[in-house]
Amino acid sequence: MESPNPLKLYLIAGEASGDLHGKNLLISLKELHPGIQVRGVGGDGLQSQGMELICHIKETNFMGFTQVLANLGKIKRLFKDVKADVLQFKPQAVVLIDYPGFNLRIAKWFKEQGIQVFYYISPTVWAWKKNRIHKIKARVDKLFVILPFEKPFYAKEGYEVEFLGHPLLDEIAGKTFHREETRRQLLDPDERLVALLPGSRKQEITRMLPQMLAIKDRFPRSRFVVAAAPSMDPELYAELIGNADIPVLRGHTYDLLAAADAALVTSGTATLETALFGVPQVVCYAANALSVRIAKWLIKVKYISLVNLIMDREVVRELIQQDLRPEPLAAELRRLLDDPKRKAQIKADYIELRSKLGEEGASRRIAAKILELIDN
Repeated sequence: MESPNPLKLYLIAGEASGDLHGKNLLISLKELHPGIQVRGVGGDGLQSQGMELICHIKETNFMGFTQVLANLGKIKRLFKDVKADVLQFKPQAVVLIDYPGFNLRIAKWFKEQGIQVFYYISPTVWAWKKNRIHKIKARVDKLFVILPFEKPFYAKEGYEVEFLGHPLLDEIAGKTFHREETRRQLLDPDERLVALLPGSRKQEITRMLPQMLAIKDRFPRSRFVVAAAPSMDPELYAELIGNADIPVLRGHTYDLLAAADAALVTSGTATLETALFGVPQVVCYAANALSVRIAKWLIKVKYISLVNLIMDREVVRELIQQDLRPEPLAAELRRLLDDPKRKAQIKADYIELRSKLGEEGASRRIAAKILELIDN
C-alpha cells in the first residue's frame, strides 16, 4: 500500500550526459523506494523512467559562453518555471546533476526554501572558477563526485564529498551489445568501422561533424558511421552529411562502439564511454574564437578529455581548435587503425583507466545514500 505522504524528489539535468546518469540513478531510487514521485528537468532517459518533465534538455543544452549569452531569456524563464513548479510540487529534496551554470545558482534558492540539496557530478572547479567551492559548501548538503581525483581535491579544500564509483560502469556492465550483427549490417568483409561521435548539442554537431567527415575519402577501406544524439533532429545530420554514404545510428551508440575499430570523438562523456569499450580514439574539440579566448584565460588543466584527465597523462591524442585539421586528424586515425604498437598501448592504458573508476553499482550506492540522508 502506497504511503499517504509519498517521497517527492525534484531532479534537474540540463544536458545529455546528466540525463543518462540521472536515468540510472532514478532506476535505483525507484527500486529502493517504490512509489517515489519525481519531477523536474531532463531528457528522454529520465522521462522513460517515469519522471514528469517540465522542460526537456533540447531546450536547455547550450554550449559555450556565447551560446549561454544568446539564450539568457530561455534560461531566465526556466528559473521562473522551476521555482513555480517546485512551490506547487513541494519536494523534500532536490538532486542537481552537473549543469553548474544553472544548478549552482538555483541551489541557493532551494536552500532558502528549506529543501535538501544533493549535487551529483561535480562542477569542474578543479579546472576553472575554483571559488565556486565556497558556493557549493554553502548551498549543497552533499556532493557526489564521479571522478576519482575529485575526492582528494576537495579534501585539500576542507570539504568532504562522496566518491562511490563511476555510473558509466553500470550503463555498460552486464549488457549485451551486438558487435557482429552491427558489423555485418554496416561493413563489407574487408572494411574497418570508424565511429563518429560528434557530440550531443546542436552547436557541437554542426561544428564537429564536418571536421570528422572531411577525412573520409582518405580511408577508402573504412566505413564511417555517425552516432546520433537521441534528442537531436535527424534533419540536422542529413543536412551536414548531404549525399555522402554515411549511415546514422540513433539509439545504438553502444552497439556501434562495441563494433568499432576506431573512433573520432568530441570531448565530453563520450570519450570515457569509448574508452570503456576499448576503442582507440582521437578526441576532437573546436569552439568559436570568443569562447576559446575566454576559456584559455579561465581554464587551468593540461587536458580536456576525461580519459587523459583521469590518467593524468596523454593516453589519447587531443586535437583542439587550430590543431583540429584534416592532416593531423587523418594521421592519428591511420595510426589507430594500422599501428599495432599504438593500439596495444591504448588498450593497456584503458585497462588501467577502468581500474581507477571504482566498482560497478555506483548508481545504486548513490541512490541509497541520498535516501539515507533525506531528512536525517
